[in-house]
Amino acid sequence: MKLVSWNINGIRTFKGGIKTAVDRLDADIICVQETKVTRDLLDEKTAIVDGYNSYFSYSRGRSGYSGVATYCRDTATPFAAEEGLTGLLNNHERSTGCYGAHTDFSNEELQLLDNEGRAIITQHKIMCQNKEKTVSVINVYCPRADPDKPERKLFKLQFYKLLQSRAEALLKGGSHVIILGDVNTSHRPIDHCDPCDIDDFDENPGRKWLNGFLYSSRQEEEETDKEDHNKEIEITDCAHMGRFVDTFRYFHPARTNAFTCWSTLTGARQTNYGTRIDYIFADRRLVQEQFAGADIMPEVEGSDHCPVWAQLKCLLLSSSKPPPLCTRYLPEFAGKQQKLSRFLVKVDQKLSQAEPKEALPESQEEEERRENVNPFHANNIPGKKRSSASKSVAPKGKKSKTTNISLKPRVNLLSFFKPKLTDVEQCENKPGLDEFTASHNNPKASTTSELCSGTGGTTEDTVLVVDAPSQLCTSSTTGEKDRMVKTKQSASQLSVGQSDVKKGASSVFWKSVLHGPPPAPCCKVHKEPCVLRTVKKEGPNMGKQFFVCGRPQGHASNPEARCNFFMWVEKGK
Repeated sequence: MKLVSWNINGIRTFKGGIKTAVDRLDADIICVQETKVTRDLLDEKTAIVDGYNSYFSYSRGRSGYSGVATYCRDTATPFAAEEGLTGLLNNHERSTGCYGAHTDFSNEELQLLDNEGRAIITQHKIMCQNKEKTVSVINVYCPRADPDKPERKLFKLQFYKLLQSRAEALLKGGSHVIILGDVNTSHRPIDHCDPCDIDDFDENPGRKWLNGFLYSSRQEEEETDKEDHNKEIEITDCAHMGRFVDTFRYFHPARTNAFTCWSTLTGARQTNYGTRIDYIFADRRLVQEQFAGADIMPEVEGSDHCPVWAQLKCLLLSSSKPPPLCTRYLPEFAGKQQKLSRFLVKVDQKLSQAEPKEALPESQEEEERRENVNPFHANNIPGKKRSSASKSVAPKGKKSKTTNISLKPRVNLLSFFKPKLTDVEQCENKPGLDEFTASHNNPKASTTSELCSGTGGTTEDTVLVVDAPSQLCTSSTTGEKDRMVKTKQSASQLSVGQSDVKKGASSVFWKSVLHGPPPAPCCKVHKEPCVLRTVKKEGPNMGKQFFVCGRPQGHASNPEARCNFFMWVEKGK
């Protein structure tokens, strides 16, 4: 049995679809966080994945925010599933139950804690040592404590407390418990890239909660077992010791630089300047008896987090039918009801061509089908031309809109702003052809028309048709045309020159009005061009621009990381 947890930072960002991502992770249960999708934005390609059954929890207050989802292989189908931690969102049968005491929370607080779509619980059957047992998998996305919003710090601590209450209630009800997801707190200094840079690192309320929630360490656990193995159950039940184990630290107690989250704005992943805030917790007895390994997957990209995984030795038993919370039972995907947006989505042409179409009675497709089956039908008379599809008759009483298809090639928009070169043939006198026609009708007027041809009265077509006497004047006509072409070319060149002058003047004007980005200075340590940043944090410097070193963020002792160069951009530059 293999589990994977991954904060994907938006489930719709996968170009190849979520199926490609879950197949690559190769796990029985895949828990993703920060899906940033609500019920109305959930599409069928994301909700219904071949080979998996999925369960979603959405944010009910904000769109494109928070959200978690659990994908279970069809061979690992749970027998119960539930959204949220409080039980207030449960309106289905086959829920997980065991909610614990909520005496420390008001009803309004409980509703707010479950309103952001931060938890999904699935219950599975496992076979351990020829005994069938239950394991509850809690997929969580814990809140982030915004330093500028004190109320979010309290919200985060309340969520931690509710999570612990529900997990311990499930454990007390006889089920093993696995908690996995983004906890948004690095536990120890070894889990942070630069703990010395944080004031009162150990005094953080989130770290204090983790200290009480988790069992101390693997070394202390082994020492306790050696001293008195018979007191193991009593120690596990002690509240101050914690009932859950950080599985990664259980197998890798001293590994350094093992981080799961990096800042994408500073390129910190290149220097591994991050934190470990993604965990897989499990109750102590399950870890001791069934866990075979746990690790992180920093090589998997696609988010600002990397996946974490854990492997169990027990056999996972599949339910014959998914619980009612499964997305395949949603009306918009079960064929019972269609959303209005489904009628506005562009249909793939390949899929539409592959599907058989039912032609309307007496439609053109039906007639063509009849002709193919029986070409000598009574209605098909040999030699009679069939009307083309473009000349189909519109029903009476309805005006059909016709589209005029232009045979002219499409013209670039910039061509309308360039000077037009006048065609010689368009500037020549058109009456010359009429005079030539009249000369043939009246022989006396032929000489007059021939004499007039020297003045440029005839066109080039006229010169080609005229007999030998009139061809004597072609040289004078050609010379006149050459002079006209040269004159028009010089005029066009003059107009182009004038337009270039105007264009240059306008570019100077716009450059004086719109200032481009200032030239980037070079940092003093690496002698490389800096990058331009803008202050987005609210305060007196909001909106101001500054230059910093262009290298990725890293520890101060790392020479390949960003140096401490900083320079404000002066106004007017």
